[in-house]
Amino acid sequence: MPELPEVEVTRRGLLEPLSGRTICRITWSGHRLRTEIPRQLLAEHIAGQQIRTIDRRAKYLLLRMAGNATLLIHLGMTGKLGVMAEATARHKHDHLVLLLDNGMELRFNDSRRFGAIAVWPAEHALACEREFSGKEGLEPFGDQFTPKNLLRLARNRQVAVKSLLMNARLIAGIGNIYANELLFAARIHPLTPAGRLSARQWQRIIAEARQVLQTAIEAGGSTIADFLGASGHPGYFQLQFKVYGRKGLPCLECGRPLIKTSQAGRATYHCPLCQPTPRP
Repeated sequence: MPELPEVEVTRRGLLEPLSGRTICRITWSGHRLRTEIPRQLLAEHIAGQQIRTIDRRAKYLLLRMAGNATLLIHLGMTGKLGVMAEATARHKHDHLVLLLDNGMELRFNDSRRFGAIAVWPAEHALACEREFSGKEGLEPFGDQFTPKNLLRLARNRQVAVKSLLMNARLIAGIGNIYANELLFAARIHPLTPAGRLSARQWQRIIAEARQVLQTAIEAGGSTIADFLGASGHPGYFQLQFKVYGRKGLPCLECGRPLIKTSQAGRATYHCPLCQPTPRP
C-alpha cells in the first residue's frame, strides 16, 4: 500500500499539471472501488470546476476546487494517478477519468479497487474536513509531532512501538516499510513497549522518521510491487533500504545477520545488535 512518501510524491507530481486547470468532463468505469464512486456529487460539484491546488492529509489527496468543493482520493493498495493526453488508450482498470480544459486527462487506475473517492460540496467542505482530519493521526512533518504528544499517546500502553507508529488514528502515513526503517535508524527494537520510551527516545524517533520519510520522498517513494508516481515512473527508495526485505543479510552498520519476524501479521526486520531486545 502506498505510504506517506508515495502519496506525497504523487501530490507533487500532479500539482503543476493540474493547478489552474478546469475539469470539463468526468467519466467512470461502472465498477465500484472500496465504496461506490459518488457520481452524482462529482457531476454536481466537481465537473466544470477549476482545480485550485492539491493538498495531502495522511494517505489522502485533497484536490481543492476554486469554488471550495474538495475531491478526496485514497490510492488504496494499487491505485495510481496519472495525467496523459485524451487520445491515449484507456487501460482496463481506469476507473475515474477527468478531462481537463487543455485536452489532458487525469486518470485513476486501481487494479484491486481498494481505493476510494469522496466529494465534499463547498457548503459542507469545512465541516467534512474537520471531521475527517479529526480521525487521522499526527502528521510526521507537522508541529504536533512532538515528544510531549507522543509520550501522551503512548502513556500506559504496552503495545509495541512499531504497532503504535503504524496506527493511523494516532500517527498518519507511516506504514510497515517506513516503521521498520525509522526504528532501525533510531536504534530501537520494534517490540519495545511504547509506554516505556523516554522523551529522548521519542525525539530520536521523530528525527529519524522525518529523515527517512524525506529521503524516500526525494527518491520518488518505494516501488515494491506496482507503485508508480504521477509521471509514470517507479520510486527508488527501495534501493536504500537498511533492513526492510533484507532477512539474513549483514547489517550495514555492524555486519550481524538481520532478523525477520512477524508482528501483528506484518513482516518486521531488525538488527539484533543495533536494536537490542528490550529488557523485561
